Amino acid sequence: MPTLAILTSGGDAPGMNTAVAAATKVGLAAGCRVLGVRNGYKGLMAGDLVPLDAEAVRDAWRRGGTVLGSRRSERFRTAEGRADAARVLSAVDDLAGLLVVGGNGSLTGAHLLATEHDLPVMGLPASIDNDLACTSLAIGVDTALNTIVEACDRIADTARSHKRVFLVEVMGRECGFLAMGAGIGASADAVLVPERFQTRRALLDELARVVTDAFSRETPRDHLLILKAEGVAVTTADLEAHLREALDTVDADVGVRATVLGHLVRGGSPSRMDRLIAARLSHAAVHSLLTGATDQMCGWDGREPGGQATVDPRVTRYDLQTVLEQTERLLDGSHPSTKGRLKLLDAVAGVLAL
Repeated sequence: MPTLAILTSGGDAPGMNTAVAAATKVGLAAGCRVLGVRNGYKGLMAGDLVPLDAEAVRDAWRRGGTVLGSRRSERFRTAEGRADAARVLSAVDDLAGLLVVGGNGSLTGAHLLATEHDLPVMGLPASIDNDLACTSLAIGVDTALNTIVEACDRIADTARSHKRVFLVEVMGRECGFLAMGAGIGASADAVLVPERFQTRRALLDELARVVTDAFSRETPRDHLLILKAEGVAVTTADLEAHLREALDTVDADVGVRATVLGHLVRGGSPSRMDRLIAARLSHAAVHSLLTGATDQMCGWDGREPGGQATVDPRVTRYDLQTVLEQTERLLDGSHPSTKGRLKLLDAVAGVLAL
């Protein structure tokens, strides 16, 4: 009986549990024994593996977070730590493969296990920041966007009632996808993202223009909503202070407030879209492992060249080395997807400011 092991790692994302549940059920249906690795790579090094059956994951499908747990591990970054993890996997009877559900760092670990120790490994992209290449959407992104848009709608009600400018910070250290997507969905008046690589002065000048244009016109606006990704170099406190200074120049009786959504965006039950993506990625990934594929990631509607077809027409496999290289380009601004996102944001900027 082949054995499938499943591990979640890195920051939790809505839909991770759906991926675990779907992979478990697909594996069981294919005649596999299924093991869950608790607490990410830290648990893998310690041999913390538990059997999974249909009953064990029945309620996981709709739950947020990760039922298997996730822990950071500096030791896994060392060759000795990965050797311990490899020994645990090598002791598993008839290992069909390890399925790693996580982000950039997690997939880097999966690639090292495959290349350093010749282990069968398959990755699934799970990151609310959508900061991975070779997949149009990562698991968790849709839910996070819906959470941000709902929060902004509520904040806008208060902003309008009290004539305020609200600055809302969302997650996204190196990737501003959440701010971009939610900014359009919530009809924000400005969106600040790290991919623009703006100087502090240019960023502050842009904000000042937005504020003065909004409140010096013949019919002034009754509120403004500005979204900022956490990776923007200027702090939220500094931006808030600058907004107050800009408002003083137009003598507008307008208040300024800042809200940091933070980890609120990570939680909650996965949306229908995240459940669908997680389930279909898992199905393709398990099938790929059982047919001998390894050191790859299954991506949703991946557009990079060099991908391989899977049993699902919307899912494409990419070598993990390619995924990691293209992800670096995504974050440094040279990837076509990053350029396309910024082009779209620029195209709608004038519309949002009306």
